[in-house]
Amino acid sequence: MPRFVPGLDLARAFYEDVIRDIVGEVEHSAALLGSGSDVLDFDTERSTDHGWGPRIQLFVAGQEQAAELAPRIDAGLPEEFRGWPTRYGWDDVPVGHDIHVGPLGPWLEEKLGFDPRSRMNARDWLTTPQQLLLEVTGGAVFHDGLRELERLRRALEWYPHDVWLWLLACQWRRIDQEEPFVGRTAEVGDELGSRVLATRLARDLMRLCFLFERRYAPYSKWFGSAFAQLDAAADVGPPLEAAIAATDGASREDALVEAMQRAAERHNDLGLTERAQPTVRPFHGRPFRVLGSGRFVDACAARISDPWLRSLPLVGSIDQLSDSTDVLSNPAVARRAAALYDV
Repeated sequence: MPRFVPGLDLARAFYEDVIRDIVGEVEHSAALLGSGSDVLDFDTERSTDHGWGPRIQLFVAGQEQAAELAPRIDAGLPEEFRGWPTRYGWDDVPVGHDIHVGPLGPWLEEKLGFDPRSRMNARDWLTTPQQLLLEVTGGAVFHDGLRELERLRRALEWYPHDVWLWLLACQWRRIDQEEPFVGRTAEVGDELGSRVLATRLARDLMRLCFLFERRYAPYSKWFGSAFAQLDAAADVGPPLEAAIAATDGASREDALVEAMQRAAERHNDLGLTERAQPTVRPFHGRPFRVLGSGRFVDACAARISDPWLRSLPLVGSIDQLSDSTDVLSNPAVARRAAALYDV
């Protein structure tokens, strides 16, 4: 077994040492994008047991260039590169090289369900899963001879301002809807239900922190690993861990409200909205302490200027509506959620 190197490093060396010479004078862009733990820089030696090897995407100006270049690459590849086979298969994928050659547009249509270079409205942003946006904006570009790949990645780097505010409002709404239930379920002896609710709130607070820091959240396998890289992980993370580990309702509530307050302070530090009080209080006349996240919802909504977004119910983007992999990994399915925004 060759010594493990991160997939991004392997792909860069593969392009620079092998592919670039084969491509020659053909104008192109080269990158490692798309699915895979290596694109997100979360790959480890474990990753090499499944569909692993040198791979890249080569984008060319049109199908004619792709038709000319693809057989040249196929014929010019060495059997191995740095000890890794250049042709490999996995699951139902037959053995072959993993070098995509083609124009950028069709690749984007397949990856996102549309080509954002021609249009990208608010509805497109709301129906494009963050994992898929990460797969286009993550990874690395090794060469951008077409001078469009880096520009595209900058354009997709984060949501437009009003969309960002709307997503923050929706995320706070999710928290507001469930934060009093952790104590209520514990009060009636529903320990399992209380723990489930605390875990749901922990995930929602984590997703809120991604929004604070203008970072797309990956799908579940790498969600916690990516959260650990956020600035918020140092102060919001420990009370969330304590809330999930708590074995009694009182300790669980203490930890959750501490995490809520720290998240609220981070919200205020952004300066995006009018400052809202980050203090907890009883839930109406009941003995359950909550942040009362509704005022953060209102603070975000008050700053949205886009009339279409202002007209929408705060149901959230596709990532806030669903956590199904079959939805979030399939742009054709995810984009069907556009009908929810018909008002």
